[in-house]
Amino acid sequence: MFRKQTVLQEEILYYSTNLKAPAVSFREALLKGLAPDGGLYMPQYLPQLTGDELERLREKNYATVASEILHRITGGEISKNELSEICNEIYNFSIPIEYVSGRTYIMHLDQGPTASFKDFAALLMGRLMQHYSYVANKHITILTATSGDTGSAVANAFYGLKNIRVIILFPAGEVTELQRKQMTTLHGNIHVIEIDGKFDDCQWLVKTAFMDTSLAFINLSSANSINIGRLLPQSVYYFWAWAQLSEKPQDKAIFSIPCGNFGNLAGGIIAKRMGLPVKRFVISTNENNEVPLFFETGVYKPISPSLNCISSAMNVGHPSNLARIMAMYGGKMNEKGEIHEAPDIELMKSELYAISVNDAETRNAIKSLYRETGKVLEPHGAVAWMGLQKYMKANSDYGEDNQFFISLETAHPGKFREEIRNILSIEAELPDSLLKIESGNEEYISLENNYEIFKKFIIQNY
Repeated sequence: MFRKQTVLQEEILYYSTNLKAPAVSFREALLKGLAPDGGLYMPQYLPQLTGDELERLREKNYATVASEILHRITGGEISKNELSEICNEIYNFSIPIEYVSGRTYIMHLDQGPTASFKDFAALLMGRLMQHYSYVANKHITILTATSGDTGSAVANAFYGLKNIRVIILFPAGEVTELQRKQMTTLHGNIHVIEIDGKFDDCQWLVKTAFMDTSLAFINLSSANSINIGRLLPQSVYYFWAWAQLSEKPQDKAIFSIPCGNFGNLAGGIIAKRMGLPVKRFVISTNENNEVPLFFETGVYKPISPSLNCISSAMNVGHPSNLARIMAMYGGKMNEKGEIHEAPDIELMKSELYAISVNDAETRNAIKSLYRETGKVLEPHGAVAWMGLQKYMKANSDYGEDNQFFISLETAHPGKFREEIRNILSIEAELPDSLLKIESGNEEYISLENNYEIFKKFIIQNY
């Protein structure tokens, strides 16, 4: 179903990875979140950027790059002017690309309002959902699960928006105090629930609610990366990074991505399929290594329960977006992780390199980079940095002149002050966006990991 297209059509339809639901418009895919057959929505084709168009990206700021790329992917369902206005309003923060050594860089995606890469997608989703709900004159209830940064980004992006209510589920004891406060100190239309379980349990509760026809009257939608609206904006910063660092059209990027639910990687692959010159994506996971093991053995087996590592947002035993990645390589995987059609594994291995990084290696990466350069990594960025070092050590061609390496830092070190203090014996500075929530009044409830109890809560309150 997934294919490239060189000529942009007026409308791009979105199909379900389970292939048992009708194709829908971008607007419908965004508002539904999950397809009725339990699959994830994907564009039926992707428009292609020419070499000249890629070259011209160097002359544009981030908001302009975002509006141009996203206008193409969404098939023009929102006018280019409206999309441009939204992007100029929300992308008003910097995206530093920091030089380390040789042709190696760190891209900091932590300068948004909640100091996480999730801001890039959540801010746009909030504005687009408000736009479409206003046009349709309907109320929407956003239901989302978080292992850390998604919840805070969604809470911030949707806070105070008319016609939209938000329910956020997080696993007890597996988010930092600061991450929790970013969600629980916002009230009004934001409601937060602590679940006595793991992130995968929270995600299962969300998916089960979407599949429950008795809840159809509530107009549920998702802001998790199961929603295509989360995925598409994450393709943009790959274009941005290449445009900032490339010197000639044949230059190729190698990105190391800290992977949990794999939405960030799926966004990168979409950028590559649109013509971005990417040589390889390094899939850097923590000890939840189900995907590196799949690359090694050819057998996919979810990890249940997921392992609790210091890179908490990556504690995912079965990444939802793996179904999308399988689809992009010709395979078919259902929501349980069962592969019904094998992907082109050789093509996957030629474009993707999967590696697992344990907690000891994560801490060592933070220590060594700080000792050598004075730069402070947080645990997720440290997993990506260590994954990149392992890739470079294992691949002798890493020194070619026409390629450069970008490791993604996806959260601000200030969110992990205790861990940074224990590793480096320094205090990680808090950005202004986090300082104001320290003394905020928290409001949230705790529920058992039980769908009927959760469903009853939704019906009684929404």
